[in-house]
Amino acid sequence: MIGSFSIGFLRIGWIDVADVLLVTVLFYQLYKLLTGSVALKIFLGFMSIYLFYLVVKAAGMELLTSILGQFMSVGVLAGIILFQQEIRRFLLNIGKVTAFDRVRVFPWRRDTPSERMSVTPFVEAAKSLAGKNTGALIAFTMSSELKFYAESGDLIDATVSKRLLMSIFNKTSPLHDGAVIIASNRIKAARCILPVSENPDVPASMGLRHRAAIGLTEVTDSVVLVVSEETGQISLVRGGEVFRNLSSADLRARLNEFLFDMQPKGAATSSAATEVAA
Repeated sequence: MIGSFSIGFLRIGWIDVADVLLVTVLFYQLYKLLTGSVALKIFLGFMSIYLFYLVVKAAGMELLTSILGQFMSVGVLAGIILFQQEIRRFLLNIGKVTAFDRVRVFPWRRDTPSERMSVTPFVEAAKSLAGKNTGALIAFTMSSELKFYAESGDLIDATVSKRLLMSIFNKTSPLHDGAVIIASNRIKAARCILPVSENPDVPASMGLRHRAAIGLTEVTDSVVLVVSEETGQISLVRGGEVFRNLSSADLRARLNEFLFDMQPKGAATSSAATEVAA
């Protein structure tokens, strides 16, 4: 083989090296695409079954191979159904590359870092809404773009401000019923529908807003701010864990910690009751 070299008893060509590198890049992009969603766990479970199928096939276990083979035969169709949103996002990324748009598929191409978002409008809006017992639900995107959930509401793409948040969640506003999604330091959409948690361990004292916040953070890595309409309490939810009854200082510290990986400074967190809902 031209351009090949040997490693022990293996003879490897440059085509083999390129093949392995391309597969590595493909799996890395799949991992990035699925990170922060429940789809990653499904994908890992599917790959585990496939590897087990290869092992039993190589071992000559005909009965088990036949059973798993029937399952693997419909694996492509099942994958399309389970990962339709992720496949759509992946194809959109490829389309951007083909159109010579900003290349996001390859890890060595980095977007220019955007200016860090201020949490002050959210803290002040939450404090004002809580004082009026006006409910609010604000989801902050992390690695998951929440595009599917944003499309369920009304796209806004507006600059973040306290007045705009107050206007959206005003009880007379047509946009108040649902969640606001924050992405790329902007208000991306309002009146969005979030998945409601089916966890039986969620306390009965938590209303639909809290259950929706828990449900979203169970399937993505988002952070959700909740203002209770019944009690006026301010809560933050991350990973299915609810941090309740936050003061303004607590809220600011935890938002900085959760969104920017900062440790809370000078915030008295002793008053924040923490409940694990997952």
